[in-house]
Amino acid sequence: PQGRGAIPVTVVTLATAPVVLHRELPGRTTPYLVAEVRPQVDGIVKQRLYTEGSAVKAGQPLYQLDDATYQADLASAKAALARAEATLNTARLNSRRSADLFAINAVSKQDDENAAAALKQGEADVAAAAAAVRSAEVILGYARIKAPIGGRIGKSSVTQGALVTANQDEPLATVQQLDPIYVDLTQSSAEWLALRRDLAAGRLEGTQDMPVAIVLEDGTPYEQPGKLAFSEVSVDPTTGSFALRVVVPNPEHILLPGMYVRAIVGTGTRQAGLLVPQQGIARDPKGHTTAMVVGQDGKVEVRPVRVSQAIGDKWLVEEGLAAGDKVIVEGLQKVQPGALVQPTEAGATPPPAAPPAPAKQS
Repeated sequence: PQGRGAIPVTVVTLATAPVVLHRELPGRTTPYLVAEVRPQVDGIVKQRLYTEGSAVKAGQPLYQLDDATYQADLASAKAALARAEATLNTARLNSRRSADLFAINAVSKQDDENAAAALKQGEADVAAAAAAVRSAEVILGYARIKAPIGGRIGKSSVTQGALVTANQDEPLATVQQLDPIYVDLTQSSAEWLALRRDLAAGRLEGTQDMPVAIVLEDGTPYEQPGKLAFSEVSVDPTTGSFALRVVVPNPEHILLPGMYVRAIVGTGTRQAGLLVPQQGIARDPKGHTTAMVVGQDGKVEVRPVRVSQAIGDKWLVEEGLAAGDKVIVEGLQKVQPGALVQPTEAGATPPPAAPPAPAKQS
């Protein structure tokens, strides 16, 4: 009988290339800005000037309080200012006449000094009355409650006719700026220490200003990439993790506060990264990983391999394989260690099969 020939298999020849490493972290969205609207004066709510759930601009009026008392206070302050200005005008004329008379020794020096002092007092009274007018105007302006920031406003906690007090505990409404929006992530401190060691050893190069990809709760990729804003300087002792914050554009308000999302954050670049297809890696019941490699003599070898993380449909190799190794990815069921194989590179056209030998004539 004829001896068994080489077994055809499909292989992938490994080669090094720059590989950007990513880490998928869980997180929740939080508003970029949050402002609770509270009254700064007492009064009865006369009118609500916005629609609940709508977008408001900074400075837009939200509530109008009954301001009759504050209007009266402003009118009284303006009247006091007018009286002080009239008194100042009289004191100015008296001071001018006193100075002319003192020049010709028609009045005493004390009378001239009293007239000058009355002028100074009149000027101070006018300044105090003007300040009182400005204060009354400010208080009157507080009766018209405005939005401190622009954003989306929620429901109102009061209705028309309700009595509100200055700086009360319960806010009248809450305004949240949702574009952009924050995504707060948590990362294990052990992972961070491993990353620091790889960077210090030169196995990784830092990635600055890399975009952060966001994946929604249903697994849909979010269109807008985010940017890492900062990382917390302390570790939570209860969880052993620290916080990261990502700023994400949210022009269509798809991301809402409190949503659970996942963020794919770039951790570094490995310039000589080695990737192997996942179908070329086998695991035994103990979790050990191996790969079948075609040796120089065309025979199958089994290599123990250590992989770290999945990048797409490939594993990142840490130990056990090197550039130039031919890893078997198809035909693994037909081969055993030491078997002679005929490798074909994945994606290449396989060689044509040899025609069958003609039958011998008897």
